[in-house]
Amino acid sequence: MKANRSQLFSCLLLLKSVLAFTLQNVPVKKESRTTSLFMAVWSDMKAVQDYQDFLSSGRQELDLAKDGPAVIIRPVDDTTPLANCLVEMGMGDDMVLTPGHDLPATVGGSSEYPIYITLPPYQLRYFLMNLPDSYKDHVDDFVFFSGGPVYGNIEDVLKERGYCRDKMTQVVIGGLRIAPNSRPQDLSVNLGLDSNGEPKMANECAACGKWSGGVAERLQRSTIPCATDFYREWRRKMWERNVMDACFHLVGAVRDQPTTLKDVSLYYSAEASDMVWEMSQLLRGWRALTLLFGFEERMFGTAEMQGGETPCKLDDTMYPYIWGNQVFLQSKMFCEYLAYAKLEKGLLPNSAVKERIDADFQSHMRKGNLRADGVV
Repeated sequence: MKANRSQLFSCLLLLKSVLAFTLQNVPVKKESRTTSLFMAVWSDMKAVQDYQDFLSSGRQELDLAKDGPAVIIRPVDDTTPLANCLVEMGMGDDMVLTPGHDLPATVGGSSEYPIYITLPPYQLRYFLMNLPDSYKDHVDDFVFFSGGPVYGNIEDVLKERGYCRDKMTQVVIGGLRIAPNSRPQDLSVNLGLDSNGEPKMANECAACGKWSGGVAERLQRSTIPCATDFYREWRRKMWERNVMDACFHLVGAVRDQPTTLKDVSLYYSAEASDMVWEMSQLLRGWRALTLLFGFEERMFGTAEMQGGETPCKLDDTMYPYIWGNQVFLQSKMFCEYLAYAKLEKGLLPNSAVKERIDADFQSHMRKGNLRADGVV
């Protein structure tokens, strides 16, 4: 009996070893799935290659252009003070032109120079559509401005001409106020220290592109802080400023009493915060863009510390460039405020604002790995 038990036990051990060896050598079929998360990744191999080239070069910093003689394009009616301010911040060798005039062959002895285009958005589109021949070889030298109630968001205008790209110079000037004597005033805000002991700044000017270094140098020489960024980071800052301008002015403009940006940050913060966060979500889906961390703190800090003298208002002329872009009009809350401003308050009389029903907001935009209706 003991011998039989020993033989049985030996057979079981042998069978276990054979099975273990067999399972280890059985090929396992791996499922190949393409998830919606993978399909939602936005990548740019050129940007990756540019960064790798910079790292392999051994340089510590990017080579930035220096400030020098420039051409400044101002409106024919001289309605914007920015052109005069740029001349004031320059070194006395700039040339000021109006649309329709040909570019000079050289400025200050150089055939390569920045071209500051200070036209407001509602004049910019026509100007770009009717460029004189002398401009066409200098497209990469254009410098565009955005941000604030005068210049708004011109991304859609530039996209029509293919001008939204890495090397195109663009500047956010929301942190700049121009005094009556054309001197610049700094509107940047210090929000205290971060966890590393560094100052947390908000509402600073920022530039990107070929002439970003020259722009920053010109502003910094007049004590106006100006960051130099890669295009993708700059674009986040530009949209952050646009979201603030659109939401804070809209929330404040519908009040019965005159309201400033500071009032909105102090007394209507819940409404403004809800609207701002809704915009941040929409930007992810519609523009593949995520606002920089801490955007809400920066917006409210800027409004509270620098918005005490800025009345909230809605401007028909600037409606397409601040409030009327496709991203913001996907927000039900935003559209309800716009409709109330027009139909009940009589604001924006010349803008195409209409009431929208719930069905207008039944978007199938992807949110994470799922569509809004729950379908993978």
